[in-house]
Amino acid sequence: MFYVVGLGLCDERDITVRGLEAVKSCSRVYLEAYTSILMVQKERLEEFYGKELILADRDMVETESDDILKNANKENVALLVVGDPFGATTHSDIILRARSAKIPVRVIHNASIMNAVGACGLQLYNFGQTVSLVFFTETWKPDSFYDRIKENADLGMHTLVLLDIKVKEQSEENLARGRKIYEPPRYMSIPQAVSQLIEIEELRQQGILIPEKTLAIAMSRVGGGDHERIVCV
Repeated sequence: MFYVVGLGLCDERDITVRGLEAVKSCSRVYLEAYTSILMVQKERLEEFYGKELILADRDMVETESDDILKNANKENVALLVVGDPFGATTHSDIILRARSAKIPVRVIHNASIMNAVGACGLQLYNFGQTVSLVFFTETWKPDSFYDRIKENADLGMHTLVLLDIKVKEQSEENLARGRKIYEPPRYMSIPQAVSQLIEIEELRQQGILIPEKTLAIAMSRVGGGDHERIVCV
């Protein structure tokens, strides 16, 4: 059996009872460690679950999934993901690969930012399309998110903007030269996100992201004891 287990939002205790039972039954347990991260280190998870965890980076999940799925038709194997298993298309892809290989699959759900965003006080059914905001570079400043925010605003709906994280990423130079040298992990801050949003508003000038008019609520460490909400008016 191939289990895809959601871990929730905060720490080792957020796993469900069903998820923990599945993990304990597995001979190999992988921890997906690039689409999102928990607020605790891998060692805390290993101690609580009673299992050694194999870190699965982008390359392993996207290009070496056969290694993860190896013998999953004969033994139990788990892929642990932060939040809910269907929070990223990458997880859907490996599930489809498993099913194509006739491997039994069981998905164990958990809380994710997609529903926990309700902690900001806004109603979930009033949210439109979710968008991602990536780190800009000197030569790459994608702005398609702006169109989605405008479409939501035109319909009177809120937009959840997910901020970028960089875990085990390569610089453009190292990528071009084929060098396996990785940049230090970094996480987009709220001020940087606001700066990038304003930069695109100044470029597009459609009046969607105006600091004097647009109400925004910034949320960090959702699900943790030090969860913060900042209202930006």
